[in-house]
Amino acid sequence: MMSKIIPESQITQVNKLIDEADHIVIVCHVSPDGDAVGSTLGLYHFLSAIDKEATVIVPDALPDNLLFLPGAKDILIYSRYTDFANELIQKADLIFCLDFNALKRIDMMELAIKNAGAKKIMVDHHLDPEQFCNVTISHPEISSTCELVFRLICRMGMFDDLNVQCATAIYTGMMTDTGNFTYNSNKSDIYFIIEELVKKGIDKDKIYAKVCNTNSVDKLRLNGYAVSQKMEIFPEYRAAMISLTREELNRYHYRKGDSEGLVNVPLSIENIVCSVFFREETGFIKVSLRSKGTFPVNKIAAEHFNGGGHLNASGGEFFGTMEEAQECFRKLLPLYVRYLKD
Repeated sequence: MMSKIIPESQITQVNKLIDEADHIVIVCHVSPDGDAVGSTLGLYHFLSAIDKEATVIVPDALPDNLLFLPGAKDILIYSRYTDFANELIQKADLIFCLDFNALKRIDMMELAIKNAGAKKIMVDHHLDPEQFCNVTISHPEISSTCELVFRLICRMGMFDDLNVQCATAIYTGMMTDTGNFTYNSNKSDIYFIIEELVKKGIDKDKIYAKVCNTNSVDKLRLNGYAVSQKMEIFPEYRAAMISLTREELNRYHYRKGDSEGLVNVPLSIENIVCSVFFREETGFIKVSLRSKGTFPVNKIAAEHFNGGGHLNASGGEFFGTMEEAQECFRKLLPLYVRYLKD
């Protein structure tokens, strides 16, 4: 049996809001990853199973390796269909905010969600949630938002309505947000949930293959170039850095998701406990941080890169040139040496 972490009062509130809702919108953060997409689609399939009208709206496009998920092609991309998305948001009487803790994390959707008259429910596992929702289910100790969605459905007494499509989405988010269960995954509840998802009919081996082992030639060449030519090691700080400029991305015909997991590669090197990946976007540098053990990359993300996240997996943004971002990382390493050498 799972531990009960969501208060009964919140379960009652969520149940009531869902029961009263006619038009539900589900949103997640910009640059949606496996947990964001998995939690939104998982909730979408559950709501559909109980005959609720729901629409998933995301700020921008999904990575190609998540398009296999049931329902992924029905997700509304806000940046492409802004007017229609705004109509649905204004029409909604309930909005679920999944896998983000602050309105700035939904980018261009921020004002639309902030000004919406609908009741709002947050389900998230990031630190320090902003108070913009009527119900805030926030548990940073939980490894993924997908796990929280599973717990919520079960606690509402609706496990029987969790179908294989819902289970597939939830497992995908749990898998990706733990690095295929290699970090933040030592709690027994996680494996109880996996057992229940397998019973629902998921093919976990197929999910892994679709997410992690479906590559294009350009993606493999881009990643090979990044590791062989752009990886910088700082042995004295047990850290590593990889960076890719827009020109380099274009050279290998970069598509969204092609650099997924690249930040984890240096952590396979003996004695490396911290890794950063800088990817140049239009107007800013996207920052991804990963670590092993107790090194808190969320501190680096929050204190230097306008971001945050979890102890071993965090992200943010840097507003400047690639050279400035690289220099920033080099200069901050001595400030965290007490963590890096633990």
